[in-house]
Amino acid sequence: MSGLPYRPKEGESARNDNEDEEEEEVDESGYKQVRDAVLFAIEVSGSMLKKPDVSNSKKADSSSPLEAALKCAYHLMQQRIISAPKDLMGIMLYGTEASKFYNEDTTSRGGWSFPHCYLVTDLDIPEAEDVKALKSLVEDEDNETTKEVFKVSSEPVSMHTVLFCANQIFQQKASSFTSRRLFIVTDNDNPHADKKAFGSQATVRAKDLYDLGVVIELFPISSSKHTFDTKLFWDDIVYKTSPTDPDAIMYNPSSIKDIDKTQLKTGSADGITLLQSLLSTISSRATPKRALFSAAHLEIAPGLKIGVKGFLLYKHQKPVRSTYIYVGGEKPQIVKGQTTRYADDFEGGSRNVEKIEIKKAYSFGGEHVSFTPEEITKLRDFGSPVVRILGFKPVDMLPVWANIKNSTFIYPFEEDYIGSTRVFSALYQKMVKSKLMALSWFIPRRNATPVLAAIVPTLGAESTNDKANQAGVSVTGCPQGLHLIPLPFADDLRQNPPSTHDTPLRAPDDLVDKMRPIIEQLNLPRGTYDPARYPNPALQWHYRILQAIALEEDLPDKPEDKTKPKYKQIDKRVGEMAIDWGNELQKVYKDHIADNPDAANLGEKRPTARKPKAEVNGDGAGKRVKTESGDDGISEEEMRKLYEKGKITSLTVPKLKEFAKSKGVTATGLKAEIAERIEQWFESK
Repeated sequence: MSGLPYRPKEGESARNDNEDEEEEEVDESGYKQVRDAVLFAIEVSGSMLKKPDVSNSKKADSSSPLEAALKCAYHLMQQRIISAPKDLMGIMLYGTEASKFYNEDTTSRGGWSFPHCYLVTDLDIPEAEDVKALKSLVEDEDNETTKEVFKVSSEPVSMHTVLFCANQIFQQKASSFTSRRLFIVTDNDNPHADKKAFGSQATVRAKDLYDLGVVIELFPISSSKHTFDTKLFWDDIVYKTSPTDPDAIMYNPSSIKDIDKTQLKTGSADGITLLQSLLSTISSRATPKRALFSAAHLEIAPGLKIGVKGFLLYKHQKPVRSTYIYVGGEKPQIVKGQTTRYADDFEGGSRNVEKIEIKKAYSFGGEHVSFTPEEITKLRDFGSPVVRILGFKPVDMLPVWANIKNSTFIYPFEEDYIGSTRVFSALYQKMVKSKLMALSWFIPRRNATPVLAAIVPTLGAESTNDKANQAGVSVTGCPQGLHLIPLPFADDLRQNPPSTHDTPLRAPDDLVDKMRPIIEQLNLPRGTYDPARYPNPALQWHYRILQAIALEEDLPDKPEDKTKPKYKQIDKRVGEMAIDWGNELQKVYKDHIADNPDAANLGEKRPTARKPKAEVNGDGAGKRVKTESGDDGISEEEMRKLYEKGKITSLTVPKLKEFAKSKGVTATGLKAEIAERIEQWFESK
């Protein structure tokens, strides 16, 4: 369930007021709200129902390709029901003996002339009941409904019928959506090998979908005996993305087998490999691209502008926000908040004030300086949105600490300026070749706060088997392009904390030499950090609990934390070296303290002053520094009253210990622990 995005609730703005909207600098809240509709079209055939051969692997799965595809849809629906509550998702099977469309039963031939197309889940907002029904279909193979749905048609289904059926679903359920996508899962690379006319009809239906704004995504399934070849049929159906088509979904490079990108291999005969491959490829394309800004142009020189869009490649994920619901009616209803402003300096007390009665003001020297809306607009106006290049510098001159915010990935688009892609490509290649960065003046939108930014090219793509990387992906996993990094102003710099040393304290060479082999042994695989391998454990645990409660599943015992260090492997690799380094550190520290006695307590909590020793009286008894109360302690009745009020912790530690000892309760430990034992003693009575 990794990669679950945070989406604001309906009507909720990322900013508090519309009037404050223009003040915000560009950040992740600048995403345009894009509603997404995804329809799965999964083929049902003999080969899709065939289970993989028996494997000796303990992790091997016995799922058929059809079951693996439905499990992927099930996992995606689980994610969307929590993380994307307003996006639509539907599942359609084609090639089935039964047919089912709107207001039809399974015995009909399709009133809309869609034979052998079975709509399992309508294109709608996923609900818990839909997930339960899909789970039953996936897990219960012996169910009569499952057997009926999975029955293969005696005659082949035409792809133009499938695409036209999808067209009708999108027009009825998601006619005004910004993002609409059709996910086709099949192992048949040439469904109309002997009927070319049907292939031509399917091509026309595919073009109709693209004209409607629907993007077709293909998820091919290959086996050890057959490699999926898109040239036979699907290249005419699935349009490859290009820089001139900015809204198309990026072609997934992980499935590329040959340099021509026509033979695609997803998984193998091993069911678990197939499932994991489908899950990864579907997840990589499940979230639609959302532009962070599109109004700003890249101005390379006076009079030379090109069109660019800005995207956030990384965004901090948060749990979905909780909502207040009203449960006093027949069914729970979401409560909507409302803000009321009031002033309390009237003779009759306070009264509500309307927005038209107030002005925006700032405090300065104890005075309130107010502005009219027109003055506020002029105050914030620094010009039209633009990314203006001021000059070029060697990229080595950009310090690491200068990156104070998330970078924005910019990519060309041709909507405003034809030829933007060519100019952008030339600029990118020159900056990579000469190892340059560009300094720019960046205004993301009107009335936004301008920033100085460095434009840095993405690292070049690595070649594979002495062949160029056709996927266009850098070594860091980012697509090739330019990154816009906001730079700090003088006002953003903070003073360093005071230091007691004229020169920085450095570790001696012996200590560094003993640490070097430890670092070498603990290198990450391939020398890079892959965030896709480490989902946020707290976020995933939150979603897992919500999912279990909503779907009436068993609650999990503990969260899965992939960030937890593998202590046994670490100890096996560097255990002895780490001990040697610790001993060396102790030796170095003692030598340092001997040479610098004033640094002994540096960074430690200052010890409290000791109280004078008790004076001895004539009887030899010492006076106690802290005198105890002269009472006889607290009675059980008084303690019970405090227990009922939940105020046992209001007593002092000596009184709690005295009462605990009198009742045979352990009196050691912290105050909270003693109070808890006393509460347990009352509960057990």
